[in-house]
Amino acid sequence: MLDITLLGTSGMMPLPGRWLTSMYAKYNGKGLLIDSGEGTQIAMKENGISTHDIDIICFTHYHADHISGLPGLLLSIGNADRTDPVTIIGPKGLKRVVGSLRVVAPELPFATELIEIENDIQHLSLEGYEIDAFKVYHKITCYGYSINIPRLGKFNVDKAKELGIPLKFWNRLQHGESAEEDGRIYTPDMVMGEARKGLKVTYCTDSRPVPVISEMAAGSDIFICEGMYGDDSRDNKALEYKHMTFSEAAKLAKDADVEEMWLTHFSPALSRPQDFVKNAKKIFPRTTAGKCGMSKTLKFAEE
Repeated sequence: MLDITLLGTSGMMPLPGRWLTSMYAKYNGKGLLIDSGEGTQIAMKENGISTHDIDIICFTHYHADHISGLPGLLLSIGNADRTDPVTIIGPKGLKRVVGSLRVVAPELPFATELIEIENDIQHLSLEGYEIDAFKVYHKITCYGYSINIPRLGKFNVDKAKELGIPLKFWNRLQHGESAEEDGRIYTPDMVMGEARKGLKVTYCTDSRPVPVISEMAAGSDIFICEGMYGDDSRDNKALEYKHMTFSEAAKLAKDADVEEMWLTHFSPALSRPQDFVKNAKKIFPRTTAGKCGMSKTLKFAEE
């Protein structure tokens, strides 16, 4: 199971009842956070999420509404008695930005491992997550993230017996590991079927609509996409500030053929996003105006 919680949906500044844009995922006991604007740790508390359980933090870019909550968050993680390392991922400049913010959080009881994204598309395998970072089009360097949870094929018991593979190796083979005994090597491909459909969530904020977004979001169970402006008449503002309207986000969702789209990163002037979601639904009916605390548990498809 993959748990997804939309912690905040506001762009630029937090509002009463609407925290800055952030998303939390949890799989197999490992927590992953995307962005940490002001108030993120409060949003986590409101949703019963412990700061102790953050293993990975991904940053889309370094505008304040996406990263200014990091120092306080790191201190809260430390106060939650975490000693295991926390991995932080972000565009080039991550080490400089995090180092500057940590002036007010210099001593932590855990190590921070920093990974700077160097390519337009970069793959990372961490804590059971397969993460694809992809460069989008904003005023500064900005990335979206696709999070994949792969699912192995079924273990063929009859084939394992036929090949005489000792029972003690079955579990290792099911987990993708090879085994050797008496000079004979047993590999997963000998007994595992084709990979089955896994789980996928794609997150993208602060960008104009560009083809790479729909390409990377293709087939996602949930596509979380910015909708800075609900009204199509605001397209000039979207162009100027490198953001999207609801309709533009919906076109990306349609092209990507996702299961559903959650809109987020609303303009502070957009007090009632739900009043404009119809503009997106005309193009992609499975659209929801995201709300802080909105969550869903994704499960592998039944056999």
